[in-house]
Amino acid sequence: MKALVVYDSGFGNTKTIAEAIAAGLNSLNAKVLPVGQLRPEDISSGDLLVVGSPINGWRPTQKIMEALARLGSHGLSGVVAAGFDTRVKLFIHGDAAKKITKTLKDAGASIVGNPMAFYVKGTEGPLLDGETSRATAWGEELLATARAYGTQRSA
Repeated sequence: MKALVVYDSGFGNTKTIAEAIAAGLNSLNAKVLPVGQLRPEDISSGDLLVVGSPINGWRPTQKIMEALARLGSHGLSGVVAAGFDTRVKLFIHGDAAKKITKTLKDAGASIVGNPMAFYVKGTEGPLLDGETSRATAWGEELLATARAYGTQRSA
């Protein structure tokens, strides 16, 4: 199993969270990749794919949705996956993480983590205190869940 954390980032906050998640996946030597560099052949059955985006107009960025559409046509059967977003903590906001997760599932991936939100102080950030630590911990949870899922599938 290898891990790939794919992100889009306007102001660097989502990139920081992606790197923190990858730190939690350290035993897999997770690769962190901007969405523009993702190729469908980068992902194989048995891999862990984590995808993140800032909320942009109540949803993931167009680049993320286009990349997921390309992956969907390639098929994510056998891939385990999770989605996250960065957002301002407001009463009303979009939910990019849920949309990413649904798109991953619709493309055949097995979802191993609930959609996760990480918070910024304003449109341009910075991240709220503790969010990078929370992202690393979430990466560790994803790793444990993905490994357990892989063990169950091979049993």
